[in-house]
Amino acid sequence: RRETKRQYSFSLTTFSPSGKLVQIEHALNAVNQGATSLGIKARDGVVIATEKKLPSVLVDKDSVKKIVQLTPEIGVIYSGMGPDSRILVRKARKAAQTYFMTYNERIPVAQLVREVATVMQEFTQSGGVRPFGVSLLIAGYDSHGPQLYQADPSGTFFAWKASAIGKNMTDAKEFLEKRYAEDMLLEDAIGAALLTLKEGFEGAMDEDNIEVGIVGKDHEFRCLSKSEIKDYLEEIL
Repeated sequence: RRETKRQYSFSLTTFSPSGKLVQIEHALNAVNQGATSLGIKARDGVVIATEKKLPSVLVDKDSVKKIVQLTPEIGVIYSGMGPDSRILVRKARKAAQTYFMTYNERIPVAQLVREVATVMQEFTQSGGVRPFGVSLLIAGYDSHGPQLYQADPSGTFFAWKASAIGKNMTDAKEFLEKRYAEDMLLEDAIGAALLTLKEGFEGAMDEDNIEVGIVGKDHEFRCLSKSEIKDYLEEIL
């Protein structure tokens, strides 16, 4: 049985007898070793937040960005392998720009998520490649209102009211289940996101080792400045 398991663990395109693609499970393990990231959809916007742990104090912290803007009203955050996320960000931006050039309007959030998830799925069904070692949380605001999606290495994606990915995913989701309310406003969601991050945070949490991105009714996605994050932290701590 061990030989059989080993035989399938290195093949991306071959199902094991139990019906699993083992390399995708390994990719999810890579995600679960990444820093905790989370998102909350409020009544009037979406917030995404993440830990930003640097490998060394010698790294210039301003050069490390984990929250990235895809279009003026859509942003993304990842847990897992940073270099893999850059490939998906580039493909997502290209898809969004192609849509804009074709239809002269911004791409809907759900459609952009579908485009990214399709790329992730293609990398589970081709020879000579490996799955992406990242999960993404994509936040946006379009004509359908605020939206939060999660996309995983298998290409699976769902819309969420609140979700978490990364190493403290389980505890963070339990915490979100307790704190989430359907009528929550964006300001409250930011506070809940920071409290949830703090639950599993190792060491002191400050404006230098977390990132927060928001999109509201103005349809403008942006990252909070360090001074804004500091103000929110002083309110909740």
